[in-house]
Amino acid sequence: MTVGTSRRTRPRSGLRPLERLTKRDVEGLWGVLFDIDDTLTTRGRLPACAYSALWALKESGLRLIPITGRPAGWCDHMARMWPVDAVVGENGAFYFFYDAQAGKLRKRYLADEDQRRENRRRLRAVWEEIRTRVPGVALASDQHYREADLAVDYCEDVPHAGWEAVEEIVGIFRAHGAHCKVSSIHVNGWFGDYDKRRTAQLLARELFGIPEEVLRRRAVFCGDSPNDEPMFAAFELSVGVANVTRFASRMEHLPAFVTSSAGGEGFAELAQKILSLLPS
Repeated sequence: MTVGTSRRTRPRSGLRPLERLTKRDVEGLWGVLFDIDDTLTTRGRLPACAYSALWALKESGLRLIPITGRPAGWCDHMARMWPVDAVVGENGAFYFFYDAQAGKLRKRYLADEDQRRENRRRLRAVWEEIRTRVPGVALASDQHYREADLAVDYCEDVPHAGWEAVEEIVGIFRAHGAHCKVSSIHVNGWFGDYDKRRTAQLLARELFGIPEEVLRRRAVFCGDSPNDEPMFAAFELSVGVANVTRFASRMEHLPAFVTSSAGGEGFAELAQKILSLLPS
């Protein structure tokens, strides 16, 4: 499948080895956008190599923006404490950034407070149906820190419930008129016309004056699972860490490149490759 009319193209098969990334691919690179779970982390933990990679990329002058399904409470911490420029959370429900000049955390939601409250009420009804109909799943342990979505744990803190359970959860969300995405650990559902891609594009435009077409050509996105598909489709330079291959048969939009290592080690591999190709 060809994306746009620029010098890079991505076939439907995707998944070229990262070693084939060239200086021309990263020419004029503006920033690195990336998923968190099983992309920056490994088996639920943030390895030193991945966190060090963030600092190395930041010190090179690149913009860094996590694009995650994780909750507002986690994103508050990331925006304040990590070497990042902003963070998109709950699959696009908002973006947060730390305003260093004012010394304040800024929050931009896609829905106002009243609408978020109503959506949470509707999501509680969805959860009641899921927990009744789908055995072996649980409310995600981070649900209490969420403001806009419902996260159903199918394998993070519970034994893997199986793909039939995941598909039934997806069906329940959709029957209620909700959007949903499957991550490597959760099924996330929400009410609202947004996703990771749209909010990442909004953030780039509002905070940095970067239009969609420029972002598509001048940023790299790194992810690992089906909920990253909108981002894989939107960026000419997209990279999956090695564990993305376990979902490949379930995905329509594959990343252009794949690392040889999984999780946080794969992200560190990507960072090292990018830094080796940037002008000194």
